[in-house]
Formats: sequence, structure tokens, C-alpha cells
Amino acid sequence: MPRAPRITTRNARFQQWHALLTNRTKRLRAGEFLVQGVRPITLAVEHGWPTSALLYAEGRRLSNWARELLDSPAPGERIAMAPELLAELSERAEGDAELVAVVRMPDDDLARIRVGPSFLGVLFDRPTSPGNLGTLIRSADAFGADGLVVTGHAADVYDPKSVRASTGSLFSLPTVRVPSPQEVDDWLADRGITVIGTDEHGESALWDTDLTGPVLLLVGNETTGLSNTWRARCDRTVHIPMHGAASSLNAANAATATLYEAARQRR
Repeated sequence: MPRAPRITTRNARFQQWHALLTNRTKRLRAGEFLVQGVRPITLAVEHGWPTSALLYAEGRRLSNWARELLDSPAPGERIAMAPELLAELSERAEGDAELVAVVRMPDDDLARIRVGPSFLGVLFDRPTSPGNLGTLIRSADAFGADGLVVTGHAADVYDPKSVRASTGSLFSLPTVRVPSPQEVDDWLADRGITVIGTDEHGESALWDTDLTGPVLLLVGNETTGLSNTWRARCDRTVHIPMHGAASSLNAANAATATLYEAARQRR
């Protein structure tokens, strides 16, 4: 690998990347976000997400994985960085940080989500927790969903907590941010997709509901559930039968249980 540019101080470029960790507005304006960890970075590259830069710890003995990635045809500038600065960007201890990727965001275009005869999609209405959002991305990917739609004033898909919680599934599951229901209505029009909302007071039990056709599952906000706007768009609502003292599940957990049931029925 040819000699890379070096960053050893908190210069303007470092500050720009550091802002991507905490400042949603700056992430959106730059169209970039940081990816940390072996599996997420590997999947980002494997699935063709464009890397603007690969930052690595200067003077540290790198793993075979890191060396191979830096020598690979993956796009992006290779930049050697002082280990203590890279540790800040990786949000890990200095001795554990060896590589961080700066990755470009794709367009928020619903056309990224493939809709076929066996379509299974998820819509998360106004999630507030990046961790829950990332967990739901991971579950949707694991149980064969075709994509995830995030609506309204919501946690950021590209927040580091969301990216980490997805454990790399963000890069294989199309995840699209949509500001208003009208865009989703236009996308769903004439496709024959059944819209099913999850709610603790849903009209039918989850296991009594046919989830084998083309389905869009609606998951509500962690505190207030589905908004009236989205509830009115549901063809039916379902509840997960409970035992014990719990009356409801965390939004991401409820969605995971629903996705598992959909996958079970489809098998």
C-alpha cells in the first residue's frame, strides 16, 4: 500500500469526522456516517456501499483483516491516524481501535425496497431510540424482510448506536427514511399489500393472522404506539398474546416476535 496521508492532530478533517458521531444535522449535510467494527465494515464493503475514507491506526500492527481491506479495491482514501484520535472515532479503547470507515449514505428512495409476490416489509413509526431502530433492522434482516421504512420525526438510521445495534444488517437490508405517509401511500398503491399494525389491543392474535401474502408490518413509537394516522391505514391490527405480569413488549422485541411468526408461516 502506498504511503498514506497522516492525521496526528485534531485538525479540521478530524473534527468533521468527529461531528458525524454526535451531530445528525452534520451527518445529513455531509451525506456520510462512521462505521465501526469488523463485521459492519466488512458488510458495508461487501454490499458495495461507497467508502469515502478508511482510517487506520498509524504505527499499530494491524490484523490480517485490516491489512487486506486497506489493500483491497474498496474505494476511498486511506488515512493513517494517531491511535488516540482513531480511538475517539471508534469509541473504543486506544489499544482496540484499528480501523474506521467513512461511508456515504444512499438516497432515501423507496424504490430501493424490492416488492414481489412474497413481499415482507416493516414500517417503524417515529422510533425514538437508535438502539431499538438498529435492533429492528437486524431482526428484519434475520427473518427475511425485504426492507424497512422509518417515518416521521425519528431516531437517525445512521446514528452510531443504530449502526452498531444492526451488527451490519443495515448494509444488506434496504432502510429508507420517509417524512410523510403520503409517500408510502403512493408506493403501496395497487400493489395488493396488506397493512398490518402491531398493537397490544390488536383485534386478532398474532398466531391467528395470515402473514403469508405480501405484507407491510407497522410498528409504533416506543411510548405512544402507532399514530392515529398510521392506525387508520391498517387493514387489521394484531396483538401478541402475553403471560405473566408484562402487558406489552419493547417495540423492537414485539416487531421481532412478529417477524419470526411471519417467517415461520412462510416456511
